Amino acid sequence: MSENRKELLKKYFRGRKALGEEGLWYDKKKSTMKEKLLNKLEKEVINCRRCPLGNQRINACFGSGDYSSKLMFVGEGPGYNEDHQGEVFVGRAGKLLKKIIKGVFGLDKNQVYITNIVKCHPMKDPSVPEKRGNDRPPTTQESETCIGYLYSQIDIIKPEVVVTLGSPASKTLLDSTVGITKLRGKVYEKTLGNSRVKIVPTYHPAYLLRSPSKKEETFKDTKLIKGLL
Repeated sequence: MSENRKELLKKYFRGRKALGEEGLWYDKKKSTMKEKLLNKLEKEVINCRRCPLGNQRINACFGSGDYSSKLMFVGEGPGYNEDHQGEVFVGRAGKLLKKIIKGVFGLDKNQVYITNIVKCHPMKDPSVPEKRGNDRPPTTQESETCIGYLYSQIDIIKPEVVVTLGSPASKTLLDSTVGITKLRGKVYEKTLGNSRVKIVPTYHPAYLLRSPSKKEETFKDTKLIKGLL
């Protein structure tokens, strides 16, 4: 085999490993331990009543995907569809995110890890959880109460890159008052929990559905993210 071909193969497998795919490099014992820790943490989230959201929601939405992935997406919180199904990003925004992940990274949604700042559905009027259009961003207090779970997820999964979706998630993790328009398109390094990670803010898929003209900027952001892996 030529040296050039060897280098191409090495680059290919390094890329697969960086994205968390299983292969000869896959540590099954380590992966099993991560699964156990995440399952334990998820049970804590399901039983959590630290803030009013825990008593108002229908289902907690912990997160889903590959717990060995180097790429994590973080939104602000579950919406109507997520609350009713108990899964993250399952509505129209979730379908668009799935399309972006496949189109740019060549991965299925379950090959990255996806979660939110808060794990319960923030509602304008919690007395009517069956009402659509009842979503709202989490308050600062709600985010601060719940963010420990996200930090634990990051410490267990150990992603190299965390993509924050939308202004609330980006401002929370970067501890910033600047909006997403000014935050996006850049790479930030920060310690979250006990893990040092790269953070790349971009627009939330729900915003892209309302403002499709921003898809070009989002595409640039995802190419930036891909270059970090």
